[in-house]
Amino acid sequence: MATFSDRIERIRISGIREVFEAAGDDAINLGIGQPDFPTPEHARQAAVDAIEDGMADAYTANKGTASLREAIAEKHRADQGIDLDPANVIATAGGSEALHIALEAHVSAGEEVIVPDPGFVSYDALTKLAGGDPVPVGLREDLTIDPAAVEAAITDDTAAFVVNSPGNPTGAVSSAADVRAFARIADEHDVLCISDEVYEYTVFEGDHRSPVEFTDRDNVVVVNSASKLFSMTGWRLGWVYGSPDRIDRMLRVHQYAQACASAPAQYAAEAALRGDRGVVEEMTDSFERRRDILLDGLADAGIECPTPHGAFYAMPRVPDGFVTECLDRGVIVVPGEAFGEGGRGAARISYATDVDDLREAIDVMAEAHAAAR
Repeated sequence: MATFSDRIERIRISGIREVFEAAGDDAINLGIGQPDFPTPEHARQAAVDAIEDGMADAYTANKGTASLREAIAEKHRADQGIDLDPANVIATAGGSEALHIALEAHVSAGEEVIVPDPGFVSYDALTKLAGGDPVPVGLREDLTIDPAAVEAAITDDTAAFVVNSPGNPTGAVSSAADVRAFARIADEHDVLCISDEVYEYTVFEGDHRSPVEFTDRDNVVVVNSASKLFSMTGWRLGWVYGSPDRIDRMLRVHQYAQACASAPAQYAAEAALRGDRGVVEEMTDSFERRRDILLDGLADAGIECPTPHGAFYAMPRVPDGFVTECLDRGVIVVPGEAFGEGGRGAARISYATDVDDLREAIDVMAEAHAAAR
């Protein structure tokens, strides 16, 4: 039998999927990372119209349609105050592909990528697939990424560092001062900052800021997606933007791996970007209410949890056996170590679920916590 690549043998199926597979069919799922809102109707209709008009039958340009990239540029001009040229945007198959091509284009074999620990599972795996070595950096007590820790981890072998705000799995939101520091670190050390901003619109306290607002050079690449912004996870439409030279290199990966993002999804995302944004505020308000329900319930159960200020995740500190006790009682939560060794002793909870289910799950988690102590 033919053997497998060394790169693929360095990674395994996500620990999140392992938990899902261990759960019963009727379990309350606090493990899945997607909004529980429908895609906006005007976005759906734009895809239908494109299909019926024959506009989705062929490849688009590799970077995506000109009109979508202009809509993306307009969004970032308005939200980040930057002068983004649509030519410096690539539409991708979700934020996941955007991360993939960013790392493939910038990381050579044996180079290091600094990643938050705990952090989104793809950072570690995609670094390894690119032939690089992940360098985990622990978080502060409030689960924010510490610029000083990132800077201390930089070596001559560092190709890039990844920041993520609002964060998955933590729900932490970086302050403007921290984000400004990330830009400074990228500029002064001449390393790439990959800023994962897919939860940009889900901020409860404070404001979302991007390193691209503060950089003086071209060492920031930004990843974003319609998935979490507009509840379009199944459409698989994300984007990445950066300087012309960086876009050229990322496009080389995208061209051969993907050719172009799905045409119907591109038309849907354009409509979401240009259309009524009421669903964004509705989702954010709803997630904030559910966050407060969860935090109150955890506190009543004696479960310590840093307050998440964005996204729709919380990461309480839990005893050994807590996740198993929850699974045995029909509630799915994800063990913190699925996101890195820094997550050991914690669990990730997604509260993007029905309020009645959430309240029931809180009662179950209280029982599981008592059983595991």
